[in-house]
Amino acid sequence: MPVIEAVGLTKLYGHHRGVTDVDLAVEAGEVFGFLGPNGAGKTTMIRLLLDLVRATRGRALVFGLDSRKGAPEIHRRTGYLPGEFALFDRLTGGETIEYFGNLRGGVEPAWQRDLVDRFDLDPSRRYGEYSKGNKQKVGLVIALQHRPDLLVLDEPTAGLDPLVQQTFFDLLRSFAGQGRTAFLSSHILSEADKACDRVALIRDGRIVRTDRVEALRDLTAHEVEVRFAGPVPPGAFAALPGVSDVRAFDGGLRMHVTGPMGAVVRAAADFDVIDFSSREPGLEEAFLAQYGHGIGAPGGASDGRDPQ
Repeated sequence: MPVIEAVGLTKLYGHHRGVTDVDLAVEAGEVFGFLGPNGAGKTTMIRLLLDLVRATRGRALVFGLDSRKGAPEIHRRTGYLPGEFALFDRLTGGETIEYFGNLRGGVEPAWQRDLVDRFDLDPSRRYGEYSKGNKQKVGLVIALQHRPDLLVLDEPTAGLDPLVQQTFFDLLRSFAGQGRTAFLSSHILSEADKACDRVALIRDGRIVRTDRVEALRDLTAHEVEVRFAGPVPPGAFAALPGVSDVRAFDGGLRMHVTGPMGAVVRAAADFDVIDFSSREPGLEEAFLAQYGHGIGAPGGASDGRDPQ
């Protein structure tokens, strides 16, 4: 039985859509990414699963329980990090974590301290004095500290530096290895590549593709820029596998590369290279390349109560 199951799940805000006819199944032990540009419907989906908003039609099951009727039991077994949250500015980070731990009950002090240490959080400072990244760390500790069966995380890496992001990804894999499940939203395709087993791509409130991460790498075309000591003809790269849109500029070539970089690197080695850089596009760019324009357009978003 899936840990999360959605059938025809739809949420409309008047004449504006949230999500439309979403069918989804997430299995136990999976790290599942829910990916899309800002305004695509990611936060609406999470709120429907946790009964924070009510569906217009369709149904959602979590642990086999109806998301509305079974909400208390679902919440007991779930760790939740919202995309935006406000806590108690005058409490320290440690007091805030302790407060939520006491509300929850059953939190192991040693595990709580371990999480604080892993995220390199100073628990003695007041919450209101924290940076965005440190506030995010507090939210992650609160979500993880009771060892939930299901993690539901909305943009969990926002504000985190790369080392802390890696710590978070390691914890996700550890949780999955224990048979626990994670459902996380993001608009960054590379995050899914690091953390997820499968992902669903959502555009304008509708699922457009669900697949294993390996199968989605074909969405990602890198923007490669190579600077040379002398002129190099675009034709030296235009026929290489995965290479498209080769353009000359003052000092080198720019091109799009889909898939492995080996052929491009080998071809560049035949010339006097001064600099080689590669930029991975955001998910929105990848969507635009694959599915056309109109992604996350203002006319398709909700009425302001749920911008995600």
